[in-house]
Amino acid sequence: MPEVFDRSGTGSIKWARAGQGRIALGLADMDLPGPAAIGAALAARARHPAYGYTAADPGAPQLVADWYRRRHGTAIDPDWVLCLPCGPRTAMRLLLDAAAPRIRGRTAAATAPEWGGFAGLCASAGLPFEAVPPGHADDSYGLPLDGFAALRPGVLLVSSPHNPTGRLRTAEEIRGLAALAAAEGGLLVSDEVHGDLVHPDHGLRHPVAVAVADPDAAGHTVTVGSVGKTFNTSGIPSCWLLVPDAGLRARLSEQAAAFGVWAGGLLEQTVQRAALTDGGPWLDGLLQHLVEARDLALDALGPAVLVRPRASYVMWLDGAALGLPSERAREAAMTERDVELADGADFGAPRPGLLRLNYALPLPVLEIALSRLACR
Repeated sequence: MPEVFDRSGTGSIKWARAGQGRIALGLADMDLPGPAAIGAALAARARHPAYGYTAADPGAPQLVADWYRRRHGTAIDPDWVLCLPCGPRTAMRLLLDAAAPRIRGRTAAATAPEWGGFAGLCASAGLPFEAVPPGHADDSYGLPLDGFAALRPGVLLVSSPHNPTGRLRTAEEIRGLAALAAAEGGLLVSDEVHGDLVHPDHGLRHPVAVAVADPDAAGHTVTVGSVGKTFNTSGIPSCWLLVPDAGLRARLSEQAAAFGVWAGGLLEQTVQRAALTDGGPWLDGLLQHLVEARDLALDALGPAVLVRPRASYVMWLDGAALGLPSERAREAAMTERDVELADGADFGAPRPGLLRLNYALPLPVLEIALSRLACR
């Protein structure tokens, strides 16, 4: 990975919201170049001067299934795969509408902290939403199955790996959530867009929800995947959903088509095919870089780190341990340390002063950012 990577002039939201002179560590995308194969594929397609309606790639479901087999050692039925030319958030919103007959009016639940988009998606779908405190006897950030069960939820939502901590979910936890969803006649939605980014230094695997669920619960389980986070291509949104329930899959396809979202997508399919076909070696190198970057951050920030990440490139911090005032930790990091982070309140943090840091940067830039942040 390079020592310098300049994103100026690219319209980066991440750097625009940080402001001049600050290092952006907030939004969850990487300041690292993606695979050359993706750029080459886009350039080759752009040389043909027709950019009209594009048929769905008939080989895409098998391509996705092959990716899960190679990267995760997981068997996925290609018939379960629904590829969409939209971001995961949009796909999950369509999924909630498609699942309405089984979940309408019922409570949706997730832990807090958790990816902040879940609450908004449920509100727009007219679903009551409850946040459940995380933790169990073995892990204070584990999935609280008893807490979920007490709500008797119609929808369970989980980011796996966990955003904002980078904690790796266990197969037992995911299997338990799927069983609960099945027992309630509801749905488990597992957002696994960070699932390819498991750190290679601890020998663990990411549990793909539809694969680890017991067979009688798989029909109540949906996995959401994408090349966006893995290969830093979220500016060309695409995703897939793994939906074992054929009826739900058909309703979802109909719902998407009703909104003009069909399975094609010229640029989206070009990026996805190049990433899944040729991106594996690049991803191996990225993961080694993320381990180095993670360890730099752990060494620099010490007791401020609340969870040791085992996946992705996000880290959950206690601003008070960095000498930042709890009530305005993000603002103080920006104005006093010239570093921009994500506010824990955006993830439903249980108290003020918590922050999420993105460490997917060139190491020299990350070292500067960490020195600023750790200074008191």
